[in-house]
Amino acid sequence: MAAGTNNDGLLFEDETLRDGLQMESRIFSLEEKLHIFHLLKDAGIKRIQVGSFVHPKIVPQMADTDEFIQSIGKQEDTVVSALILNDKGLERAIKCGVPHVSMSVSVSDTHSRKNAGRSTAEALAAMVQLITQALQSGLKVRAGLQSAFGCVYEGSISEDAVLAAAEKMIQAGAREINLADTSGMANPYSIRHLLRRCQQEFPDVRISLHLHDTRGLGLANIFSGYEAGARSFDVCAGGLGGCPFVKGAAGNVSTEDAVNMFEEMGIATGVNLKAVCQAVTYLEKALEHNLPGHMKRVLEYQERAA
Repeated sequence: MAAGTNNDGLLFEDETLRDGLQMESRIFSLEEKLHIFHLLKDAGIKRIQVGSFVHPKIVPQMADTDEFIQSIGKQEDTVVSALILNDKGLERAIKCGVPHVSMSVSVSDTHSRKNAGRSTAEALAAMVQLITQALQSGLKVRAGLQSAFGCVYEGSISEDAVLAAAEKMIQAGAREINLADTSGMANPYSIRHLLRRCQQEFPDVRISLHLHDTRGLGLANIFSGYEAGARSFDVCAGGLGGCPFVKGAAGNVSTEDAVNMFEEMGIATGVNLKAVCQAVTYLEKALEHNLPGHMKRVLEYQERAA
């Protein structure tokens, strides 16, 4: 993150443009997406996931990801990232010139079959090969494990299974592992326990967290992860997001609420809270409904009361 001597490597990856918009029925134009990107960039977000390379019939909101990335162009201070789930996605990523990719599979077999049409074992074997290919092509790779803290279809997920899958991705060359609470079933204890096991097994690998606020524990889980040593967290402006293949999955932890929590604790984020809230205002007007994040309304109240 930019500026601030106390942030200790803290990094937010904002996924509004991917995880956030994929759950909305409204299709945003390329111009609207570019405007959101620049609002987030100008707020100080240093890594932005802008889309996913998936079939447009399955997730029509991501149909213009290739064109969008090319329109963004090369960025000096902001990492542009996108999600890859298969070999066709990797081909598209290389062709459009995105510099950073997230490549994830689900450790829940049921979720994997719904999300990727493959068993966990099949998806993992294929993704390990793709990680190697992506690195050889010069892409920076973040490997991810979905449903790492539980699955709405299968219940609890074995920590040993998560560690085994992570090890295969690391052997393929990944140096960041993203643990995703896809169903929003994690709690501060489970976050801390799994994170510490990962750090013991893979001390040289950066562990990031992708947390959903399904049960209202998003911020508590981020703080637990931070205390356990995590410094990278996925967020969405306004708390947008969710998974099309997980019933009842709520959005990600809101960017503005996460920024406020850390700043209130004296941990510099390098992110301008008011500027992020401007992005939330834009999204709420475009979507014609309120978003679940808190800090935009807090700041509005304070302004009215002043």
